[in-house]
Amino acid sequence: MNEKKIEILERASAVYMKFGIKSVTMDDLARELSISKKTIYKYFNDKDDLVTSIIEMKVQMDSAICGNSAIQADNAIDELIQISEIVTQQFNNFNPIVFLDLKKFHQNAWQILENHKNTFVLQMITQNIERGVREKVYRNNLNIPITAKLYLASKEAVMDLEIFAWPEFKFHDVFLEMMCLQLNGMANDKGRLYLKTKFK
Repeated sequence: MNEKKIEILERASAVYMKFGIKSVTMDDLARELSISKKTIYKYFNDKDDLVTSIIEMKVQMDSAICGNSAIQADNAIDELIQISEIVTQQFNNFNPIVFLDLKKFHQNAWQILENHKNTFVLQMITQNIERGVREKVYRNNLNIPITAKLYLASKEAVMDLEIFAWPEFKFHDVFLEMMCLQLNGMANDKGRLYLKTKFK
């Protein structure tokens, strides 16, 4: 992919993450990025094309991050901790209205996210649970399909503005609390001892 196009995607993503999507016009975006609107339209047909391209890039990055964490982590618990740390860094200044804007105004981009969640993320957490059971850090009586689906449901709850109104509840804080609950619920005694060493 063209370097300038990648730069626009990354910088535009940061703007949308901070201010939301609907409220930022293409004129606003050009000013924020200190480039001409013509330059943006050189690489993207319209705002929807730009937003969809950002989501495609984010999904690819997410897949790579999760794959690397699975390889590098000492065990299943460490894998989820690594992923959660990266996610919270990425979403540090995140405005959750982005998801409402995506769902309402950018259906193609929203569908890419939904497909990613229901295929890749579901498979990732399923494999993580299976790994944790093999490594004897997760309970061996876990119902893996149900536990994996509960993980997905809890991620959706974290993004729900009716439950966690922003800015009273910061994404970073809610996500970390969700991960702690998830890990403590899946871990056995050995796993909880390991968790204590990670969260002294």
